[in-house]
Amino acid sequence: MWIGTNNHHGTDEQTIPDVRLTKSRDDSNGVAIFTLEQASVFESSAELWDITGLYMIDDEGVLLSVDVSAKFVNGKPARKEAKYVMRTPRDWDRFMERYSQANGLQFVKN
Repeated sequence: MWIGTNNHHGTDEQTIPDVRLTKSRDDSNGVAIFTLEQASVFESSAELWDITGLYMIDDEGVLLSVDVSAKFVNGKPARKEAKYVMRTPRDWDRFMERYSQANGLQFVKN
């Protein structure tokens, strides 16, 4: 799964995100929040307003979120946060399977 964070598809984000996951009690929906400290997109994007979304591209298509924000410290971009909402159990499964495969992650039940 390719993850990009601006409107220039094909520009990989080099910063490894901190990903927080939440899921509803009835498993009907979930949220993935990506936090990137010192995101490389800040260096590569000529204009910060070029950051239009979070794109996750896999063999089925594009998972897209436009809920992206930048945090500034002393007038300079310091952190980027993107929220991807999964509205169905199928969306959750697709995200979890593709993201874990792309990043070498696995679930181990204790």
